[in-house]
Amino acid sequence: MNRFNNKNELVSIGETAKKLGVSHQTLRRWDKSGSLLAVRAQTGGNRYYRRYAIESFIRKTSMKLLFDAELWVSSPIGYEPHGEVYCPNSGVFQARIGRMELLLMKMSGFEELYSIITSTAGEIGNNSFDHNLVNWPDISGIYFSFDLEQRYIILADRGQGILTTLKRVRPTLATDGEALRLAFTETISGRAPERRGNGLKYVRNNIIKYPLTLLFRSGDAELQLAQNENDLTIIQAEQTIRGCLAVITF
Repeated sequence: MNRFNNKNELVSIGETAKKLGVSHQTLRRWDKSGSLLAVRAQTGGNRYYRRYAIESFIRKTSMKLLFDAELWVSSPIGYEPHGEVYCPNSGVFQARIGRMELLLMKMSGFEELYSIITSTAGEIGNNSFDHNLVNWPDISGIYFSFDLEQRYIILADRGQGILTTLKRVRPTLATDGEALRLAFTETISGRAPERRGNGLKYVRNNIIKYPLTLLFRSGDAELQLAQNENDLTIIQAEQTIRGCLAVITF
């Protein structure tokens, strides 16, 4: 991860906008609201930002996005997330993940990894849409956010979850942990749309092969996986969630 060398150095509004992936207008709005304060030049009145303030803003935003995703999937009442992270349909998701891929392509050191990161996240997001189809329990669509400076991607849905999905082809499954292990380790046969869970084997292979980590939750089960780890670590989570929550770090 690129880190700032001089935390007190002033950064132009253009460089700040590029680093945070937002417009100049958004930065001015954040300055006005006090979310990210600008420093005015003594002559000309141009806006600048201190590097330590940008880095602090990134960390706070990252934690808030993860907290928001966890709150959304654990809420007993369904509601739509705010527009910047909410993908109500697969078309919106494909457009946003395409934008993420373009940003990754421009990052130094990701020339051979950007497509793997994108396809891994894409597989998880597509599973949410493919496996729920018209059977969303309340709120359709997925939560999708990423922070390329902090190197993480968050995906979540309030769908049926892995257990309910796989019980249609494996009725003997009894727990979320069993379903999660099956989804990541076995190829499940069946004709569409019963061909469920197979994409998560692709996700697992990518995590094992490349410098990625994955935290994946469904129901009351939590899976953890990292590069070169062939064995899955599945534990019982402290909180039961609706659907699935995935965090990819790289």
